[in-house]
Amino acid sequence: MQITKTYMGINPEMLHNEIRDLVQKQGIIAGEAKLQTYPLPSGATQSRVTLVFKTQAKQKECGSAHIIGSPGGETKMLLDLDETLLPKESISTLQENLDFILGSYEIKW
Repeated sequence: MQITKTYMGINPEMLHNEIRDLVQKQGIIAGEAKLQTYPLPSGATQSRVTLVFKTQAKQKECGSAHIIGSPGGETKMLLDLDETLLPKESISTLQENLDFILGSYEIKW
């Protein structure tokens, strides 16, 4: 299952921290984040954060998060979760918590 969101006014690192905390509340292990910063021709920078999730029981990879922040303040997030390894209730609760905490920052298309 993929969850895609676009936010305005959220720092990619803050979004990473929020996702990490929310998945851990659902019993999912969040691996170490990879943060990369890229220069743009305008002189601004663009940030990218990737994070891998694992199950607690067997330490199997069960998903990932990809976050890209643009210099204009827009931050895009893609959560990719394996429904065969994670309970549907955990995924549903994660979505509800994301919407509750970050819903006011989300850009609705």
